[in-house]
Amino acid sequence: MHTTSGRWSYGLFLALLTALLWGILPIKLKQVLQVVDPITVTWYRLLVSGGLLFAWLAARRRLPSFTRLAPKGKGLVVVAVLGLMGNYVLYLIGLNLLSPGTAQLVVQVGPVLLLVASVFVFRERFSLGQGVGLVILLAGFGLFFNQRLEELLTSLGTYTTGVLTILLATSIWVFYALSQKQLLTVWHSQQVMMVIYLSCAALLTPWVHPLEALQLTPVQGWLLLACCLNTLVAYGAFAEALAHWEASRVSATLALTPLVTFVAVALAALVWPEYVHAEDINALGYVGAVTVVSGSALVALGPSLVASWRARRARLAQVQ
Repeated sequence: MHTTSGRWSYGLFLALLTALLWGILPIKLKQVLQVVDPITVTWYRLLVSGGLLFAWLAARRRLPSFTRLAPKGKGLVVVAVLGLMGNYVLYLIGLNLLSPGTAQLVVQVGPVLLLVASVFVFRERFSLGQGVGLVILLAGFGLFFNQRLEELLTSLGTYTTGVLTILLATSIWVFYALSQKQLLTVWHSQQVMMVIYLSCAALLTPWVHPLEALQLTPVQGWLLLACCLNTLVAYGAFAEALAHWEASRVSATLALTPLVTFVAVALAALVWPEYVHAEDINALGYVGAVTVVSGSALVALGPSLVASWRARRARLAQVQ
């Protein structure tokens, strides 16, 4: 069983770095999507990230061996590739219809769906603390969408379509996450990501328009490059954080990502109002965003909190 290094402060730093990179990503993507279509943006991100990983692994002579994969393993690769590709493309389509903050908040449904799926697939336990966290998260969404709840429930306009598209992207991501978890028993994370990134890029190639990138302004061009590197660095920091800190605490830290997005949008709207627009959310909506983040963090920390409570009770019983 994997054990952490105990360098919790370094793990916390890496988790916060991941939250920061993922938090500012939709702001950059929103600018690039003004010129380049979602499929082409996804293709560039996957191709650059996969190519850099290939060069790194080849230099270290650690390229993955497909002969180690059983037929079931190859099937998992196919599911992971289709899952991540669908997630990336659908997320960008949804982001085109929503604000960065809203899109990033809806993504918080992903870890919850993964948790529920893991209960059935891997027979993992669902604790009372996680159940409470799920209720808090759902209540938070109700508060966040208070201004547009009627629109979400009664019509299929641009806003509703965007939310549903992000939800679909998040649901598809669960299949990728479950498959990747199994593939890590054969390859390490960098090998898995390289294969998935390059396979996704190859499948998307017939539908991309790479020359659209030539229409980008210099600033948008740098933002596209930053999006590509963000994909590589953020996932690398996330994987390394898990090596130094407990997964539940890393996940709870990453729940801060939507708040990072809201703060980043507010700052960018002040500095570059001609490029970035402030979120159109009332005070109750911001309370809802914080509530969603709190619920998501509680879902992640639920098992460890219950274990700590039981250990404390056991120690008290021994003292008495």
